[in-house]
Amino acid sequence: MSFGSPTFLLFLLVVPVLVAGYVLLERRRDRSVSAWGSPALMPNLVRNDPGRRRFIPTALFLVGLTLLLVGFARPQAMLSSEREGATVVLSIDTSRSMQATDVSPSRLRAARTALLAFLDKLPDKYRVSVVTFSDRVTVAVPPTYDRDRVKRVLAFSPAGEGTALSDAVLRSVQVASRAVGRKTGPRPPAAVVVVSDGAQTQGQTTPQQAAARARRDAVPVYAVSLGTANGVVERKLPGGFTERTQVPADPRTLQAIASGSGGKLFRIQSAARLKEVYADLGSRLARQKSKKEVTVAAAGGAIIFMLAGVFASGAWFRRVV
Repeated sequence: MSFGSPTFLLFLLVVPVLVAGYVLLERRRDRSVSAWGSPALMPNLVRNDPGRRRFIPTALFLVGLTLLLVGFARPQAMLSSEREGATVVLSIDTSRSMQATDVSPSRLRAARTALLAFLDKLPDKYRVSVVTFSDRVTVAVPPTYDRDRVKRVLAFSPAGEGTALSDAVLRSVQVASRAVGRKTGPRPPAAVVVVSDGAQTQGQTTPQQAAARARRDAVPVYAVSLGTANGVVERKLPGGFTERTQVPADPRTLQAIASGSGGKLFRIQSAARLKEVYADLGSRLARQKSKKEVTVAAAGGAIIFMLAGVFASGAWFRRVV
């Protein structure tokens, strides 16, 4: 909670002064009653002793007054609201190393399955784009509201050899920026979610350049490093031989891009954990926290408490205060 005009909070000092004055008034009232009448005869004059109930209307008034004074200071709170008109670009590594089975059934198939769950976490008015990359980058699906089209593309992506990771991130940031507009001021948010298993092996863009462009365009990159240090890819060769290639996960490039862009890196070594991360990302991207002034809420609460005090005082004691 913060305040747009915190100086007005000094008026809250009035509240304890009023409480002290009310306590003194009550004590003086008791002494006055004792001076003009016999305490032993009071039960014959008053049928029901209100007891502590007589303090309730005053307490309600004081709470209402406190909220009213807080409202003068223009309170601001961080509220979570659903995003609309935003764009997320799913950037997927389809290089041969993603065929490794250290993440069951394979790195790429596990990523696709989890992405389908990720899509279910996004609002319907959230545009989605798909960028695939290996030795070259392809915008497989431009930003669209058609989730069926996105799911069809995720179901099949041709595999390549190298990994042009930074080129893919740069292209994804460009797609997101164009979708929401690059103008300054309020605009729909955008983000890139990139899943890969290793360091960059091809491409003309450095990780620092990709991260700098993402930060400049206010498009955070959430990177998912998929795989373990024991990843192996097998390929059948003529003559009945099998080629085995070690493809250990290497998250260093992804870490540099994510941290430099204002995003976050997730290191994943199992399909179950991948689903959890995508579910978390879906909720994170679908909703945003923004600071909003809640003066109206404070004033409304003040009115409600004051009216409650008036009603209680009138109903119990036939007076407003």
